[in-house]
Amino acid sequence: MKKITFFILIACLLVQESKAQHEHHMQDARKTKEQRTDSMQMKGMDHEQMDMEGMPMMSDPFSLNLPMQRHGSGTDWLPDASPTYGYMFHSPGWSYMLHGNLFLRYTSQDFTSKGSRGDDQLDAPNWLMFMGQKPVSKNGLFHFSTMFSFDPITEGGGGYPLLFQSGETYRGKPLVDRQHPHDLFSELSVSYSLAITKKTDVFIYAGYPGEPALGPVAFMHRPSALDNPDAPISHH
Repeated sequence: MKKITFFILIACLLVQESKAQHEHHMQDARKTKEQRTDSMQMKGMDHEQMDMEGMPMMSDPFSLNLPMQRHGSGTDWLPDASPTYGYMFHSPGWSYMLHGNLFLRYTSQDFTSKGSRGDDQLDAPNWLMFMGQKPVSKNGLFHFSTMFSFDPITEGGGGYPLLFQSGETYRGKPLVDRQHPHDLFSELSVSYSLAITKKTDVFIYAGYPGEPALGPVAFMHRPSALDNPDAPISHH
């Protein structure tokens, strides 16, 4: 089998810049940690609920008591030590995060080098996510999530070459040896959670489209796939 996959990362500015900001924040945190902790204690706030600039931290979308790093996709969890990259900013009562990826990719997957199976393509996979949340009373949390992708334009409706991938359709015809593109609107959702105790939460979630409630963490949410523009065959 001849399989050549070549991709060039041309725009991953949100991720790279946020890494630099993270390192900068870590240096600042060591210098002023004691001052911020004293200030937060005076205001009656737990230092673990604040970010390194003294602003309210985003939590898990479905719990005020769980760290944002644990949230993967849907109701799936990642290790608490998982990195989270993105632009975080605030408005009165609200916390927001914006992050995404854009690649320039050339893929050649010709199984026999004779054109009988496989294909080659130059495209630009991409995605953009924007989310926000707001505490409601003492134990409640309102959260919204959005995910957009211009894959239908930059990849085409037939997606991109991926040997052995099947199960999707395009214009009524099955896609074989191709991975379908992300939808323009991949998620538009809202949720409300209520902390019953420190270890027990109940929540309601509605999305059109939304994320599946069961299954593994989607590949693009895994730290190991941060710089990988190709979906694994097991994506679905």
